[in-house]
Amino acid sequence: MSQEGLANEAGLDRSYVGRIERGEHNLTFVSLMKLCRAMGCDAAELTVDLPKSRANEV
Repeated sequence: MSQEGLANEAGLDRSYVGRIERGEHNLTFVSLMKLCRAMGCDAAELTVDLPKSRANEV
């Protein structure tokens, strides 16, 4: 799927999707859900192997 096709399917701007793909922009949870819906995947599946947050460490 092209960036343009994904953006159209998700209802997002193509340049925004490009910036996300290049790591230039952090996406919101809402945008993540839109992209997952457009790709037919589950957001939870994308986060299975991510490292745990260190935000709670002191």
